[in-house]
Amino acid sequence: MDGVKLHGFWASPYSSRVIWALKLKGIPFDYIEEDLSNKSALLLQYNPVHKKIPVLVHGSRPVCESTVIVEYLEETWPQYPLVPSDPHERAVVRFWVKFIDEKSLNVWTVYRSVGEEQEKAVRDSVEMLSILEQHGPNRGKKFFGGDDINIVDIAFGAVAHWVGTIEEVSGRKLFDAGKFPRLNAWMANFESSPMIAENLPDQEKLREIFARLREKRLSSSTYK
Repeated sequence: MDGVKLHGFWASPYSSRVIWALKLKGIPFDYIEEDLSNKSALLLQYNPVHKKIPVLVHGSRPVCESTVIVEYLEETWPQYPLVPSDPHERAVVRFWVKFIDEKSLNVWTVYRSVGEEQEKAVRDSVEMLSILEQHGPNRGKKFFGGDDINIVDIAFGAVAHWVGTIEEVSGRKLFDAGKFPRLNAWMANFESSPMIAENLPDQEKLREIFARLREKRLSSSTYK
């Protein structure tokens, strides 16, 4: 098997998505931590369009964007399937991944903004959570796909673990366990799964770096 390398950043939810998929599938890989303020020449070579992490390198072939990487892993390593084999079920999970990718941008806007922009992002984020609460994890099952973690769990996990940090640094409440009992139960199941629990970034360190980044952003001319 050609070697697998992952260029990522420890605090990035998108890097975590790929790490979780690699770990669940039992794929050995080398991890390269990137300094996002001084990106490596290799990262810029492998992702010349967006110049962002994560980038998976399989042999000498780079694959960019977290969702695309997870699907590439799924097609290349069939063990521990993350996407259903049934075409309709596969289409459904891809719909939810796309929904999460698009709507979760509001969660990050809460962290990066103030005022009316933040207010709207809070409303839109809560709406996303409400939709997932109603239509998300299969009733009576632990995860979105049933009894095993699938690509939707990985996609939403890269939002859920960061919500508490965003709430703390922004001072805005997004997730109410009483209002979202199914998602709350899902989160407990997801984060207690061994391969996930062993590969979650430390919450205190996340708070520290996100607080610094928010302060830096809000001190820019954009919000003066």
